[in-house]
Amino acid sequence: MRLFSSLLIALIPLLSLISSPVYAQEECPRGTLDPRYCDRDRDLIADLPLDEDDWLDPSALIFSYTPVEDPAVYEQVWAGFIAHLEEVIDKRILFFPVQSYAAQYEAMRSGRLHVAGVNTGGTPVAVNCAGFVPFTMMAGEDGMFGYEMEIIVPAQSGIQTVGDLKGHTLTFTSPTSNSGFKAPSAILKAEFGLIAGEDFKTSYSGKHENSILGVVNADYEAAAIANSVLGRMIYRKTADGNSIRSIYTSQTFPTTAYGHAYNLHPAVAAKIEQAFFTFPWEGSALIEEFDGEDRFIAIDYKSDWDVIRKIDTASGVSYDCR
Repeated sequence: MRLFSSLLIALIPLLSLISSPVYAQEECPRGTLDPRYCDRDRDLIADLPLDEDDWLDPSALIFSYTPVEDPAVYEQVWAGFIAHLEEVIDKRILFFPVQSYAAQYEAMRSGRLHVAGVNTGGTPVAVNCAGFVPFTMMAGEDGMFGYEMEIIVPAQSGIQTVGDLKGHTLTFTSPTSNSGFKAPSAILKAEFGLIAGEDFKTSYSGKHENSILGVVNADYEAAAIANSVLGRMIYRKTADGNSIRSIYTSQTFPTTAYGHAYNLHPAVAAKIEQAFFTFPWEGSALIEEFDGEDRFIAIDYKSDWDVIRKIDTASGVSYDCR
């Protein structure tokens, strides 16, 4: 009996290897991810939980698009896609009109949001704090994608160059926005030696649309915005392009990332991805709204968002999820 016990004790490590993946089940590398997530494949994105009991397979899925000035407009824009998603996944899909970036991240972190379009600068926050798994973004026929950050001023403003911002107020959108805060803050400091709070005053509008309209109406002296949003507003005639002037245009950044919650049942997640890549764009409200973009393309968060994470690092941003 003692011999049998000794053999059994010796075999336990081998049995563990047979019944488990090559890594130990309790091993949970996570990099910058929140402690609730693991990243065993080192792709910087939260892995699917090992325990199938932790997988989500809700009867209805909640979808949200990044916060905009009028969520009701975008509910109509996304209606055709949502109908397609419902058909592919055979589940009811509900549109969730989020009012803020923080509300969107918290909804996914708490399991109340399953599919989302997250703004460029907020994508690393959503990945690290909310278990967001980005897999696609919009692109044009030639595969080109992205947008630029622009600093705009009223057309009649005396501010002619970036250097002229000294002593004035620059309006940002929100601290998690790439083009609305992170990129301009880093660029103004690195390229022009201008530091927020020292060389120029700051204010926050909450959304790109608010910043653009503030400059159009000369309520703001200057604003940092995403020119993709500006283009859509001019196209919809909700903003007069002749009322503003651009004094700076950045390099091209990746645009809104679309993805799902990390703990969705893999069969559900696979159908969500299938729906994005099979959506028929021709004649849709999406192709009309996102002029010049007519497809979803696969993305790699680790490489495609490298420049965004570098901006975060340069700006002293940490993904503190508390």
